[in-house]
Amino acid sequence: MEIRDAVAGDANEACAVLRRSIVELCAADHENDLEILARWLDNKTPDNVAAWIARPDASMLVTVEGGTMVAVGMVTDGGDILLNYVSPDARFRGVSRTLLAALETRAAGRGAGECRLESTETAHRFYCANGYVEAGPPTGKFGMSSGYRMTKSLPSLRV
Repeated sequence: MEIRDAVAGDANEACAVLRRSIVELCAADHENDLEILARWLDNKTPDNVAAWIARPDASMLVTVEGGTMVAVGMVTDGGDILLNYVSPDARFRGVSRTLLAALETRAAGRGAGECRLESTETAHRFYCANGYVEAGPPTGKFGMSSGYRMTKSLPSLRV
């Protein structure tokens, strides 16, 4: 498993991972409601992913196994984890945990003292098991009833 910074040429494959993960793994959140799913997927386009990769204030990391992208994550320099999605083909193999650690390390290395994220119902237990705690009321993005604001303190890694 290799975790590396995404490059512009990764946009299509990263977008496909994001969309598959949402559609296939997050049914507990979207409950197969086509309107909710459409809102959630609306900005998950190759052009938008390419723009996210190019953001100067954030890092998009990808996990690759055997030449295939299996996970996509993104963190701002300030510690906001904006993406952490795994391909259905790689679920429950430690890929998300490894990518999350890399996102946290990147944020800490850029001076962030904590990471913040908004967890889905699907991933809530995962984040709790990785040291995140709830930090506010549910958000209900895209018309869903769940969405947990969570935070985790980071060790100082800035050099």
